[in-house]
Amino acid sequence: MKEVPLILPDWPAPANVRAAMTTRVGGVSQLSYQSLNLGLGGDDPAHVAENRRRLREALALPAEPGWLKQVHGATVVRLSQGEGQIPEADASYATGPGTVCVVQAADCLPVLFCDEAGTVVAAAHAGWRGLAAGVLEATVRALPVKPSALMAWLGVAIGPHSFEVGAEVREAFVHNDPAAATAFAPRPAPGKFLADLYALARRRLTAAGVARVSGGGRDTVRERDRFFSHRRDGRCGRMAALVWLSR
Repeated sequence: MKEVPLILPDWPAPANVRAAMTTRVGGVSQLSYQSLNLGLGGDDPAHVAENRRRLREALALPAEPGWLKQVHGATVVRLSQGEGQIPEADASYATGPGTVCVVQAADCLPVLFCDEAGTVVAAAHAGWRGLAAGVLEATVRALPVKPSALMAWLGVAIGPHSFEVGAEVREAFVHNDPAAATAFAPRPAPGKFLADLYALARRRLTAAGVARVSGGGRDTVRERDRFFSHRRDGRCGRMAALVWLSR
């Protein structure tokens, strides 16, 4: 079986916290979904099932991840083992061992959380809409620990040199936080900006009380052979960022 390359978070998490993010490499999907597509939208379901099996094997997961129906919102759900439904949400958390939180992405920013005592983990899907809607703040509020006890890891997303947006996106952030303007670089075309998702996420996490933030710095658009990118390719697969507590 082809190896499944993984990105491991560079954060000071406790030993019982397990976390990883996939790339697009190591699966069986074809064409625009090549090869480790973990999302069901448009791909052959049998290929996705095999890719997810390979992921479970590569990470020795204790259970099937708690896949979400992501809608670019700010809903956070608590996961527990044995759930059969797929909730409509963009973040999840777990307080016991063996429950795997996961979000999918292909330009949007996945953010993983844990606390310094290793009692809770969470995963959030933070594209610009989710960030503006407050998905990171909602995740922090949902967790049963103080924000100061948390740490976060920023996964792989579209980079600040590739994410061109209109004035309405900038306004969605600057309206309530004027200093967020520093995360938007003007483009030659009127009303166009380059947005830095990583900087926006760090601002919001810091304001929410999460001081320890790691990760970031990659660009899904520019690393074609390594990452899926909806902005670059349109129809494409999805990567996954996962976090769980070991037993």
